[in-house]
Amino acid sequence: MVFISVVDIIGTIAFAMSGALRAIEKEMDYYGIAVFGITTAVAGGTIRDILINKELPVSLANPIYLIISIFSAFLVIVFYKKIIRFNQILNIFDAVGLAAFTAIGSEVAVNNGYTQPFIIIVLAVMTGTGGGTLRDLFANEIPYVFHKEIYAVASVIGAVFFVITYQVFGTGAALYTAFVVTLLIRLFCMKKDIHLKKVSKAAKLKK
Repeated sequence: MVFISVVDIIGTIAFAMSGALRAIEKEMDYYGIAVFGITTAVAGGTIRDILINKELPVSLANPIYLIISIFSAFLVIVFYKKIIRFNQILNIFDAVGLAAFTAIGSEVAVNNGYTQPFIIIVLAVMTGTGGGTLRDLFANEIPYVFHKEIYAVASVIGAVFFVITYQVFGTGAALYTAFVVTLLIRLFCMKKDIHLKKVSKAAKLKK
């Protein structure tokens, strides 16, 4: 499980940086940048823990995630001009974060006695995409996951593979399967620039 822990940290850093970058785009002050970084990195897991009635969300029980998020936001402030040149690398880190959080969300579900497929998938997707969704809402924008690229769908498919693998091989194999499947789908869609089809309002009105 050390591998998942490492990518969990990488994902936290990537998500926090993406939140901080969005805050800078919106010309927020240092506090706003820090809040956006924290929100993007830990909000998904926090909402998940509240939904399953955990006494204390992991983000509060283990302050390392908040510390990492704040430090990552600080790095974005200091090295902003250099960081934006490596946007593709940040996207790859973000994909790793999505995969890790999807796998971890699935694992948290079964570890807390929620083995129903629907609940596992919902908690996995919430963990993987909740922070970014809340970030975009704070920024007064349509959440990224609703209109750009294959993002939440990659998380859904990864969680489905977790459910299937868990029933046959148990939690350990399911954890890694969900991570790998989510990551590969996300990276493939990024490389091929694959998006879900949108409904054109103008086309609908012409009919």
